Order: sequence, then structure tokens, then C-alpha cells
Amino acid sequence: MHALGIDIGGTKIAGALVANDGTILAETRRPTPAADSHQIVETVAEMIAELRISGDAVAVGVAAAGFIDAERANVVYSPNLSWRNEPLKARIEAKVDLPVFIENDANAAGWAEYRYGAGRGSKHMMMLTIGTGVGGAIVTDGELFRGGFGIGAEFGHMNYMPDGLDCGCGQRGCLEQYGSGTALLKSAKQLVASGAATSARLAQLEKDAGELTGAQVYQAITEGDEGALACLTNLSNHLGRALASLAALLDPEIAVIGGGVSAVGDMLLDPIRESYLAHLPARGFRPELQLKQAELVNDAGVVGAADLARASVA
Repeated sequence: MHALGIDIGGTKIAGALVANDGTILAETRRPTPAADSHQIVETVAEMIAELRISGDAVAVGVAAAGFIDAERANVVYSPNLSWRNEPLKARIEAKVDLPVFIENDANAAGWAEYRYGAGRGSKHMMMLTIGTGVGGAIVTDGELFRGGFGIGAEFGHMNYMPDGLDCGCGQRGCLEQYGSGTALLKSAKQLVASGAATSARLAQLEKDAGELTGAQVYQAITEGDEGALACLTNLSNHLGRALASLAALLDPEIAVIGGGVSAVGDMLLDPIRESYLAHLPARGFRPELQLKQAELVNDAGVVGAADLARASVA
């Protein structure tokens, strides 16, 4: 049975027709009209109609960047989009003649990696998605964990740094402000503003492009630039420290690192691993989790959302 997966992020909406083995049969993308919740629904409905031309589907899974209620129907809150108690399931179902299933975007990505990607073969897995924010997913004994109110595994909004940086969720010191792609870009901009010798390459990229963006920071990292790598290592140290605490709580066999920043591979994972081991309680007397890069990367959200929607109507 084919299903449709829609992944609504802070900057783009991805959509795909997905087979029951996780294969993407057709796909499409649109910019996210982040400030207009009504236009988001319109855009999603248009994408669904476009994808259905490529094949029949039994359901639509929508991965949404926000806190989803226990009924998987409403977006309670989204730090980076305009949703506040948004009845997303009902609004999309009013425009399409298919069952709609709503899931948190990181949960959907984590489920896809568990079923078809880096987490295959494990029973207890967690995932961190490092992108605009920091998302989380937990699979325990083969089941996706959601919590009593549906909004569990929000790793990015752990109170990581007491009285730290302001966060879009209304609190301060959340992990998201130290371990996300947004935080990485911010630290790179601060380095350029400092005028330090190690900022030269980033400053040149900023001058050439007119502004410093994530794409230029990625380029500098892949070139091995000292300043960009220092920013990345700082980010990784925060993530590894948080991962050690999460391991103490959840004791997973494997942690998968996904999201856009994971594209740099071992340059991100190696310092995360070092920081994780440095802060792991009872190190040397307990098993150490495997740390893996996500395999599905940008496709994880649509694949996971489609798979969960398919299961919801089976």
C-alpha cells in the first residue's frame, strides 16, 4: 500500500509518495509560508493533489515541526512556526479525501531511521535531529514513545543551561540554543564579528555572498577551515554532553544523528562521541551506545510520516 508523506519544516515543505518498503516513488517541495497557518494548509493540499497523480495512496502522514497532542490531531505549539493550538488534521482532511495522520517531525524521522535506516535491527533507539532546531525521537522495544500528552522526546527543549539563552519556546537555556544549526550559524557570525584570525575564511565567504548563511558555514567546514571547525566542535561538545545525560535516562542501544547539520558526517559525530564518553556516568562499567549518522537524511520525515499513516489505517 502506498501512502503520502508531508514534512512541514521551518523553511520548506517536502512531500512524497512512499511505497510500503520505504521507497520514494514521487516527490515535490515548496517553501514554507511560515507566518501564515492558512497558507500552509493550502500549500499542503496542493502538494497532496500533485502527488496523487503519480499513484494511489491509502492515507496522508504529516510530519509537523511542533508539539503534537496525544490524539495526533492538533499542533499545540510550534516554536518556529505560527501554530498555536492548530487543528491541523481537521483542516487538511477538509481539503483532501484521505485519512490524515499528524506526527511530530523528529518522531517521524526517527521512525523512518528505525524502520529503514541507521536504526534497523535495534529495539531501543533514540535520534537527535540537528537542523533549524534540535528534535528528538525515542523508540523503545519497537514502539515509538510519545508520552502521556503526546509531546515527549522534545530533547531540544530540555533546560540544558540554567538562565541561558532565550528560546523560541518561551524558556531560557534550552539545548536548541546551543546544539542546533541555528546555533552553529550564530557562533560563526560571532566569530566573524570578533575579527579573530581564525575568522578569515568565513569573513571572505560572507563578503562574497553578501551574508553568512548555513551554506557558507558548511562550505568552510568541508574545506577544513579552522574557525568553522572550532564552531562545529563547540556545537558537538554540547550535543555529546546532552547525549550522555539522555543515555543515563533512556539507555538506548543506538543514537542516530540526523538533520541538515549531520551532512558533515564524522566531523560532527567524532567530537559528539568524545564529549558523550567524557560525560557518561559509570563509564567503563556500562555498555556504550552506538552513535550513527542518519541514512535517510532529508527523506526521513516524509518516509516516516507515510509509514506511520499507513499503519494507522491498516
